[in-house]
Amino acid sequence: MKDLINKLYRNHSLIYKGLLYITTTFLIVYLFPISGKFKYNFEKGKPWQSENYYAPFDFAIIKSPEEINEEKEEISQNAFLYFNLDSLVANKVKELYKTEFSKVFSDTIPRSDRNQLHEAGKDILDKLYAYGILDEAYDFPNDKQVIILKDRTIYEKTVFSNLIRPNAVSQVISNSLTAKRLEAYQSYFVSLFFDLIEPNLTFDKSFTDKALEDEFENISYSRGSVERGTLIISKGEIVEGNKYKLLNSIKSEYESQIWNESNYNWILFAYTLLVALALLMLLLFLRKYRRPVFDDNTKVTFIFFNIYLIVLLTTLVVNYSSKYIYVVPICILPLVFKAFFDARLGLFAHVITVLLLGFIVPNSYEYMFLQILAGIVTILTVSELYKRANLFISVGQITLVYIVAYFAFFVIHEGTIDTINIETFVWFILCGLATLFVQPLIYAYEKIFGLVSDVSLLELSDTNTKLLKELSNKAPGTFHHSLNVANLAEACANEVGANAMLIRVGALYHDIGKMKNPTYFTENQSTGINPHDELSARESSKIIIEHVINGIEIARRNNLPDRVIDFIRTHHGTSMVYYFYMKEKELQDVIVDKGDYSYPGPKPFSKETAILMMCDSVEAASKSLKEPTSTKIDAFVENIINKQIEEDQFLNANITFKEIESIKKVLKHKLANIYHLRIEYPE
Repeated sequence: MKDLINKLYRNHSLIYKGLLYITTTFLIVYLFPISGKFKYNFEKGKPWQSENYYAPFDFAIIKSPEEINEEKEEISQNAFLYFNLDSLVANKVKELYKTEFSKVFSDTIPRSDRNQLHEAGKDILDKLYAYGILDEAYDFPNDKQVIILKDRTIYEKTVFSNLIRPNAVSQVISNSLTAKRLEAYQSYFVSLFFDLIEPNLTFDKSFTDKALEDEFENISYSRGSVERGTLIISKGEIVEGNKYKLLNSIKSEYESQIWNESNYNWILFAYTLLVALALLMLLLFLRKYRRPVFDDNTKVTFIFFNIYLIVLLTTLVVNYSSKYIYVVPICILPLVFKAFFDARLGLFAHVITVLLLGFIVPNSYEYMFLQILAGIVTILTVSELYKRANLFISVGQITLVYIVAYFAFFVIHEGTIDTINIETFVWFILCGLATLFVQPLIYAYEKIFGLVSDVSLLELSDTNTKLLKELSNKAPGTFHHSLNVANLAEACANEVGANAMLIRVGALYHDIGKMKNPTYFTENQSTGINPHDELSARESSKIIIEHVINGIEIARRNNLPDRVIDFIRTHHGTSMVYYFYMKEKELQDVIVDKGDYSYPGPKPFSKETAILMMCDSVEAASKSLKEPTSTKIDAFVENIINKQIEEDQFLNANITFKEIESIKKVLKHKLANIYHLRIEYPE
């Protein structure tokens, strides 16, 4: 039992990665759509690549969404409007008219004229209530079909123009009186009917909508059928027109038939296998080419978390409406990974994620092509993410690539640009704007996962930070030395393609441990008094070596990132404090233990830490040069770096001899500039 516990403890990192791998796989599979997949891929406007395809079963030809929408539009245009009639209103108004007429038209008017006016009023009422008067001015087309309901049953069918709007009553009165040549009495009739007329028609919206829904439900979503064994499409034939509709129909039928209880588990198992294989490829890539990332469980968790987050976000958008699929800023993924790791890892993870999304999105080939292309553009264009202008320019380029690629696909599928949907281009622009969210996202990730990006490095490189201010006050000589090393290291990093921003920050902080005992280091001894004169060689060596340990402690107290602390740990590697070692050796005849005069290490384990070690040694030793010349500087740089190579200080660093030679060349040139050397002309 104890051996098992010890074995589990020794392999806890691998066990954690295994659990993370399994959990992520199942979480992603859970998001996949509950449907099978048609085994043939086809695109509109492209040739059928497989052999001649015959219908494997009888199936109905499904109408396209465009055809369904056209039918719905036609039904909507021909649908009836329903109005409720209040049958009591007309009789009530006509009864009131009999009593109110005599009040308006006095007895002084001759009887024959009064009878004519009375009949004219009755005629106006008959016209007004022939179909009815609306309770408000509805905005419907005049030729729209109308059904008038009386007691919830059909009373009459007509068109909307026959119904009298409230504001049209006076016009009906005027037209009627004009026809009878009674225009002189118009004001009397308007005054009379103003108080009498009441609307008797109200629009029944709920009944109208219900009738329209019933019509929609009667729509047939298929047109005809195809028998088993019928040739659907031949090899090499272009997928378009009726062929495209037939293939979509059989694809829909195939996916509905394949997904049932009997084979549900098999399909789920197959999905799991594919997702597991994709994530396994990512893990193997990390193990082979990014071992430091693979060994760090936090970083592996960060990578898997981001992949799952993108899959989850895309799934939510597709479930809501697939037309918004291109609003999801997929390119945030390679941007984030490039900011924290490198371009190659960013692109590899992006491709794996896009392949997984192919199971979720419609038109998967088009989607994957666009997103992989955009990911490549992201990796190629985005550099120095901490510069805001670079991010805006790159996002503009990514958006342009989206638009151009989508335009090309649309023309291939449709063969024309007449029906192109400009709205899709708006989604691409919104996607570009959403990609700008990467800046606050990177900041959040730094705090949550304890990672460091170039943005944080830029902040740390500011010499006005609290820690560097303290260094300049307590150990001004060391601060000046660190600045010189930073400049040298940055130039060397640019020459060999290393991370210049990271190495500059590492150089600025690599000697902060000297703040604890600043006067024990020659660059801070301004009074001419050397405290080492009163100490033994062993004691002096111990103080010098301890500045590495002290630096690590100070860095951790000030929450410096681990990537920066690595420079403090490795800038002397396992080299010796040679001066005090030789001093001790001269004083004693016995053999001196080299371990007492050696730094604890570790040796540099990256290109950046190796460069810092070279620059630190060269800059510190260059102070001892007397009457420097180009020849002296060349020999001086060669001796120092060759000695480090002989001591195997760069054995663990991924740096080549060619790069070391380039670094030597830069250091020689920079030192020559520092000492203002001129060309030695012949006498």
